[in-house]
Amino acid sequence: MTVPSGAIALLHDRNYVLLFIARTLAMLSFAFAPVALAFGILDMPGGTAVILSVVLAFQLGPNVVLVLFGGVVADRYSRSRLIAAGESVVGVGWAAIGVLLLQPEPSVWLMCVCAAATGIGGSLVYPALTGIIPDLVAEENLTEANAYLQGANATARLIGVVAGGVTVALLGGGLALLIAGALYLISGAMCLFLPKTSRTAGTTEPMLSQLRQGWGEFSSHQWLWVVVLTWGLMYMFFEASVGVLGPHIGKLDLGGAGGWTWVLAGEAVGAIAAVVVSMFWRPRHPIFVGALLAVFCGVPGLLLGYRFPLWIIVVAAVGMGFGLQLFGVYWLTTMQLEVPPESLSRVASYDAFGSILLGPLGLVLAGPADELFGPHLSIIVCSVICIVVVGLALLSPDVRHIAPYRKHEGLADAPLSVQH
Repeated sequence: MTVPSGAIALLHDRNYVLLFIARTLAMLSFAFAPVALAFGILDMPGGTAVILSVVLAFQLGPNVVLVLFGGVVADRYSRSRLIAAGESVVGVGWAAIGVLLLQPEPSVWLMCVCAAATGIGGSLVYPALTGIIPDLVAEENLTEANAYLQGANATARLIGVVAGGVTVALLGGGLALLIAGALYLISGAMCLFLPKTSRTAGTTEPMLSQLRQGWGEFSSHQWLWVVVLTWGLMYMFFEASVGVLGPHIGKLDLGGAGGWTWVLAGEAVGAIAAVVVSMFWRPRHPIFVGALLAVFCGVPGLLLGYRFPLWIIVVAAVGMGFGLQLFGVYWLTTMQLEVPPESLSRVASYDAFGSILLGPLGLVLAGPADELFGPHLSIIVCSVICIVVVGLALLSPDVRHIAPYRKHEGLADAPLSVQH
């Protein structure tokens, strides 16, 4: 049997395996929580798409505001401790919302406060996570390391959305969110056992100065800022579709949480397939290939809007998951190969900031659009815009031609696999 060479070594790396297990638990919760939150709010007394959009906006808003700060902190201090702290805060926030949903008349403003806490915790995790992988893994094994993590994420999402749908149907959104919170807390505790050391930029320089340096590094790579710019606009409409409009259509046309869960499960299956492909395939121009396939991101929404049968929508969701996940593996690996380690978390924070900046606006507008134009027309418009905007990134020469594997000795021409 032929397996990628770096995959074997990683399975014997205690620190990487610990991170792998912790992130798998976190992603299981990450998949669990949105299903539980969406249908928990829609099923509560007086629950509407507008309330759901507001709560989701409060979750994403602090992430947008604080993610740049999270990048600076992750380049100054222990990335493993930041991941542990961030995931613990997220866990407490989800559990608190679960307790609120168990009340006869849940407080919407308290749910917004707790949702904001999950956003604050999340702002610490992504920049630190992007930077910690090169801290733990040799450069020649980065693709396999990212693929393993993304594969675990995709598998956890598949299990999570199915389990989440079943749990919501049987126990309700409140108990489901309590389970999600517990999984995040366990993941955070496990990250405390990772080493504190990291290749960081030091702690003496002012944070604003480090932010400017991070911006200089970020803006020097055309492929980086072009993709972040286009995906930032896409994410606004994607969040509206997946966070609000899709679940509402699921409730109206697909039989509730069960039908919507099938769509999310299809996306996860596609993501798992993409991870397997990424372990064996390193294209010459990975960002171009990933961005090209990511154009499928809007297809399931179009089918939902036109009321296609569920099985066709699920097949389209498989294609969407494949494209987005393959892009994700190649994107992370390219950043880790092209960006200096001492600036990586800051650059990742600019990536996250630009990508999610308009997400809260999309969530806030999704509820009123749902009421004014209906969920079907609204999701069709959002999906068309997603497809067009992602396609615009392909116009950049740097996006089409960046070849990170060819630029790093021992990565481009080395065999991708060994006999085992």
